[in-house]
Amino acid sequence: MTSLAKFSGNEAKYVLEFLESGGKGSKSWNQRLEEAFAEKMGVKYAVACNSGTSGLHAAVIAAGVEPGDEVISPALTVVMDAFAVVHAGGTPIFADINPKTQTVDPEDVRRKITPQTKAIIVVSLQGLAADMDPSMSLAKEHGILVIEDSAQTMLGTYKGNMAGTLGDIGVFSFENKKHMTSGSEGGMIVSNDAGLATAARKFAGIGYKHMTARAGRTSLAMSEVQDPDYERFDTLGLNYRMSEVSAAVGLAQFEKISELVSRRQAVAKIFEACTDDCDWLTAQEVPADYVHSYYTYSMIYDGNEQKNVSWKEFYNTYLELGGDGFYGACMIPYLEPVFKDQVVNGVQLGEGLCPIAEALQPKIMQFKTNYRDLDLAKTKASILRKTIDRFN
Repeated sequence: MTSLAKFSGNEAKYVLEFLESGGKGSKSWNQRLEEAFAEKMGVKYAVACNSGTSGLHAAVIAAGVEPGDEVISPALTVVMDAFAVVHAGGTPIFADINPKTQTVDPEDVRRKITPQTKAIIVVSLQGLAADMDPSMSLAKEHGILVIEDSAQTMLGTYKGNMAGTLGDIGVFSFENKKHMTSGSEGGMIVSNDAGLATAARKFAGIGYKHMTARAGRTSLAMSEVQDPDYERFDTLGLNYRMSEVSAAVGLAQFEKISELVSRRQAVAKIFEACTDDCDWLTAQEVPADYVHSYYTYSMIYDGNEQKNVSWKEFYNTYLELGGDGFYGACMIPYLEPVFKDQVVNGVQLGEGLCPIAEALQPKIMQFKTNYRDLDLAKTKASILRKTIDRFN
């Protein structure tokens, strides 16, 4: 099979089942999705939410981050990791990266730890897990928590274990371009710690006091719920819950997640084959005991230095020859306008904090892997080859 439609499974069937049932059933669609996700990922608890960003916010709150606390996160990632910390009242501290894997450098994390450090956010980037063992050892040594941002990684593994499940609490994204989607947005929080899972669910569920690690609400007699003396909330929370329609779509997508990830891995191999002899395009390194799930096929572009061809000239030539573009890496979070040259909770942000990430970010090219037709992927890869050859 060379083609795979985006919604080719039970998505429509499950949505219709929800609508026809009037939302009634022995299990909610959220509960079905959570249980399936937890089982496949090998974790005790899974909490559905309406986006990966809201899941990060809930995870940071569950970790107990408060004003005065610091949270270390990579300099090469999306800005939302820092947003979650700031919304909790904490201070984002940025650690540099390993230039080969593009994920956070545990040794720089060590250098950034202070008595105020409350948590570390590690990010699996472009489908490649972060180096988790050193991060977990550091956290244990200093009595801090590890939040694993696995928004870009699904079924990627680290030393035989699922990325996103090795930290104290992890977060996945079901945004439309990710490995799977629950419509257009959605996410999942996972943990093996009942206290963290309960805290995340309560914060993401408006603070209902009867929420637990495994259930949105416990069973209560209607006479108790309808009583005017019934007290509902014991936690300050937000409404980050996933809708039932989104959960129905998400469950159908998750049923075929192995196929969806395998398709991206196959596309990555196509791009690898057409670039492996180009010494000025270097693929993200995949250590021997990792499995990459390829949210994108990420490469470092050295054509500016070696061929006197700028990133944008290469990009425009790829388009001219029939390519459909590729992504640059997201701007370093502290160089985004919202943070650049700002003082956040007493910490000055700006250029020079993480020189390796700052030097690498403008060179990254992220080629799409979400082609649902392998023949189309081969066509785009051949256009990339023609672009390389033009400058060779």
